[in-house]
Parts: sequence; C-alpha cells; structure tokens
Amino acid sequence: MIRLKNSEQLDGIRRSCRMLSAMFERIVPMVKPGATALDLDAEAARFIAANGGRPAFLGYEGYPASLCVSINEVVIHGIPDNRPFVEGDIVGLDCGIDLDGLFSDAAVTVPVGRISTEAERLLRVTRECLDRAIAAVKPGVRIHEVSRAVYGHAVANGFGVVRQYCGHGVGFSPHEDPQVPNYVSSGPNPRVVPGMVLALEPMINLGTGEVRVLDDDWTVITLDRKLSAHFEHTIAVLPDGSVEILTSWPTPSP
Repeated sequence: MIRLKNSEQLDGIRRSCRMLSAMFERIVPMVKPGATALDLDAEAARFIAANGGRPAFLGYEGYPASLCVSINEVVIHGIPDNRPFVEGDIVGLDCGIDLDGLFSDAAVTVPVGRISTEAERLLRVTRECLDRAIAAVKPGVRIHEVSRAVYGHAVANGFGVVRQYCGHGVGFSPHEDPQVPNYVSSGPNPRVVPGMVLALEPMINLGTGEVRVLDDDWTVITLDRKLSAHFEHTIAVLPDGSVEILTSWPTPSP
C-alpha cells in the first residue's frame, strides 16, 4: 500500500533529509587514501546521535552498521571494515536517518583521488540516470516511465543495470511501496500522485547487470567483479505537482 504524506509529515521528512545532507557534507570529504569504512561509519553514527537522530539502517533486518560502504565491485550493502581506501577506488556511501519517526535515504559514489577514465564515466552516467529519473517524476506519470528513463540512458551508454534491487517509497519507514525499478519490470505500475515521497536510486555497473550476495548475506557484488556506482535522492511530489529534491551531498570530483 502506498502511504501518502501530508504537509506536516512532509515537513518532518524534510528535517530528516536536511540532517542526512549535513551528514554527507561531513563524511564525503573523509573519503581519502588511507581512510577506512569504519572511520566513516563511526563519524556518521556520532553525527546522527549528536543531532538527535537515529541511524535508520543500524539493526534494520539485522544490518550491523549505520552506513553502507560499497567499494568498487560492491553494488550496495557493503558492511564497513578496516580496509584502507586506495587511490583509484570508488566508494558508495548509503545512509538513512530516523528523525522522530520520519525517514530519509540517500547515496553517493565518491572517487578516491584520481580514478580511471572508465570509472569517471560510470559515475557521470549513473548521476545522469538519477537526474533523468527525477525529471520523469510528474503527477499522472506511471512509475515505469521513471524506470525507463534510468534504463534507457544506462544501456545507451553501454552499462549494465541492476534489476534485483530498486528505488522505493520512504518516509514512514526506510522502505515502503511503491517499488521503483531501474528497468521496465512486469511488476506494479502505479501513477505518480502528490504526497508521494520516493527514494530513487540507480545502481549501474561497468559490465553485466547481474549480481550476487556474499556469504555475509548483505554485501552485493557485480557478478563479473567490474565496478558499480550508486546515487540516490529522496524526493517529494508536492500538492501543486512540482517535485522537490529533499537530500543533497557534495558533488564528487576525482
């Protein structure tokens, strides 16, 4: 069931999204050679607690950290560890905040120092896929049109699109209906209406779109071990039909 948000609830989700955006402003500059995912996770947890929030992912279905940190071939749900980042890595950061029972969600993929030309292109096209998805969201449009915007741009650029995971509603919990696939699926295809709050999140791979889950039951990697990028914003469809991007993060640059 799709749960629409009223103006008061949307104001609360905005506050959660502002806190999440400020957290990204704090941790994205920490992504440098020699830093670790555990460093970032600890700072994210500290920042969220200091500002009166709660990490939405910590303990969610058993997830053991506040932040998902997905390096290189890891698509999503990378569990933070103490492996130092090295120049040339790309690091996906995904986080949500529960602020007084209202939830935000966003992700960004960050280059570590100088990265390869193909990695730069992957990050650029994945960000463009997110931009196109947001541009496709309008009242009356069906969700599959949003999916088509992502899929068409990724495939036109020769990249693989992850099908097993998708965008989703957000606000009252970390994951809600509707699902927003990054390809045109055979699943539910509701119309966009005012009051929807959506987390749109293209997950685009340098090679195949196929993935597998490691033995920790969380970490998702590309089947061919090629790079993957992930960008995500929480957006809201307002009563006048306009779309507001509620989250932000520093623009990654190699």
